[in-house]
Amino acid sequence: MENYKIRISFNDRWFKVRKEVCETPDGKIVDPYYVYDFATWVGAFALTEDGKVIIVKQYRHALGETCMEIPGGCVDDTDKSNEEAIARELLEETGYSFTSFEYLGRISPNPSTNSNLLHMYLAKGGEKISAQQLDHNEDIEVVLLSIEELKQLLKENKIVQAMHVSCIMYALEKLGELKY
Repeated sequence: MENYKIRISFNDRWFKVRKEVCETPDGKIVDPYYVYDFATWVGAFALTEDGKVIIVKQYRHALGETCMEIPGGCVDDTDKSNEEAIARELLEETGYSFTSFEYLGRISPNPSTNSNLLHMYLAKGGEKISAQQLDHNEDIEVVLLSIEELKQLLKENKIVQAMHVSCIMYALEKLGELKY
């Protein structure tokens, strides 16, 4: 489709909304089509030196709930790579530094509307080296769990962030902790 305009409907610090005309591969036109642009995200299934899983609890206003999640966040302009971003996020949110990072892949929060991806990591060898370095709007509680305790939370549907559940499942698969 040659002549169509992309209009920015909303633009703020964390995301923008684009109003577009979409032409599907088979030629259908969808007008308007809204696309949400967020920064690239990173998240990690983080294991301490003694094999505990680091989970973070924080209030999520959209749900009005305190949620259990994996550590992670946005890739900043100053990050040289996604791996550097997750190392920074882990240190800021938890105070832990890690000896290794294994890339688990990427997933889309919602490919029908969101243009960004979450890059998932398995971080191992976590050692507490500092206090949390939280942003002014963050209030994060660090919780250490055994893998079995984490699996029980999954069975009880206590972790509701779908992308984080995906990362946990990929990590458990990598660690040989899933049974089919």
